[in-house]
Amino acid sequence: MSGEPHDGEQYDDGFGREVGVGPHPLPWPKGDRYDPELLAHGDRRNVVDRYRYWTREAVVADLDTRRHPFHVAVENWSHDFNIGSVVRTANAFLTEQVHIVGRRRWNRRGAMVTDRYQHVRHHADVASLASFADERELPIIGIDNLPGAVPLETAELPRRCVLLFGQEGPGLTEEAWKHASLVCSIAQFGSTRSINAGAAAAIAMHAWIRAHAEIPGG
Repeated sequence: MSGEPHDGEQYDDGFGREVGVGPHPLPWPKGDRYDPELLAHGDRRNVVDRYRYWTREAVVADLDTRRHPFHVAVENWSHDFNIGSVVRTANAFLTEQVHIVGRRRWNRRGAMVTDRYQHVRHHADVASLASFADERELPIIGIDNLPGAVPLETAELPRRCVLLFGQEGPGLTEEAWKHASLVCSIAQFGSTRSINAGAAAAIAMHAWIRAHAEIPGG
């Protein structure tokens, strides 16, 4: 255990009801992955049952053995409040890393503390992200509903790639388009011209999952 307090990791179901488990009955399980503080006082964190009573470091180490080989990047030029939601979804789909491009500060509230279990990297600009991707031979796939984009529903997403999302409203910057090897749009059928950036990110990530992930029981 790192000795860090668990403040901020308490979680409820949205109706004020606690989730998780209480103190572990004696005898306690043995092993370095278990956190004595959680065993003694209970584990109310927003983690799946597999990780109950584990230290944060043990959870991250286990996730690192199973992460999917795609990255998620978000342009953040005006403190986009959707970034927290994107990080939470990236954690759910077990992405390799999340990249914040632009301003370093972002609203972590929407992440529901999942940023503590997800590798998050900052880049000052798109050129820095592109350099990171080039060094690892990761094509950048932009997601934006603008002329020239290929429908995500018919596109073949690479197994190793970076999914790059623009911020709410303006979408991808011109520089981002220049560095993208492919830009995909999400099919829409209603009257609105765009969908929420966090929702768009979730749709694109799930498209990758459908194409490449090994589905349990499938």
